[in-house]
Amino acid sequence: MKKSQGKACSLLPIINELGQLPGLNLQDLTVFFILILIASLRVGAFLIAAPFFGSRMVPLQIRIVFSFCLGFWILDVASFPDRSILMSAKLIPIIFQEIIIGVSAGMVVTIAFASVSLAGEKIAATSGLAFASQVDPVGGGQSPVISSILTLFMIVIFFSINGHLVVFGLLYDSFDIIPIGQFEEYSRLPKMGLASAELMLKTSAMLMLPIVSIMLLINVSVGFITKSAPQLNLFSFGFPMTILGAIFILYFSVDALAFGFQDLAKAILKLLGNLLMGETDGG
Repeated sequence: MKKSQGKACSLLPIINELGQLPGLNLQDLTVFFILILIASLRVGAFLIAAPFFGSRMVPLQIRIVFSFCLGFWILDVASFPDRSILMSAKLIPIIFQEIIIGVSAGMVVTIAFASVSLAGEKIAATSGLAFASQVDPVGGGQSPVISSILTLFMIVIFFSINGHLVVFGLLYDSFDIIPIGQFEEYSRLPKMGLASAELMLKTSAMLMLPIVSIMLLINVSVGFITKSAPQLNLFSFGFPMTILGAIFILYFSVDALAFGFQDLAKAILKLLGNLLMGETDGG
């Protein structure tokens, strides 16, 4: 993997000296805006595709301003192409390359986060709570209440272990590992996408299997009771029992779910590190 070979753009000494920033020449102003745009593309694309940051809870204007603020922060770190490349048509592939890297990183995190929502949907479908649905704050569509609660719980766990700081640190360090315009290992992107899909299916099965197994035993017990006493039909006896059972099971499973979400957050950060930093699976 190619390391950063220094700042090739002639404007960087001007940008690095903050005292000279208000006195930029007009002919350098265009290149300065191009540098800001390129520096914020990778982070901005990640913020659009990532969970929470890319959800409807965060307005688009805030994401744009946040990406440009991080772009100012990255100016002192990133290695930019030569000025002749910045002012030519060769800049277009570099822009698409930065967008692809940011969107791929955001989608890897989003796919892995979807394991919590998938587990909540299966738990709701088994317990009879699938009828209780609301607007998903992340995707904007309709989802069961249990799925939304577990998704928000996962977001809280992710922020509580400073996962967002680790993510921005990986994006910050990725400009040294993958300089702007020098990304060549495109095969790593679909590989990490498939790895995140595998993590989603495996984690959702592990999260919902204990709860769904207990709900299966409750449904079997309700079946025996309604068979022996036909007056206790499914609607008057079965649904209340399964709903109350699901609520109690979720209440006593909060600690176990918290530990599972913490392990999922660590696995997400490891996948993102493999994508941006080129680390091995065992690293």
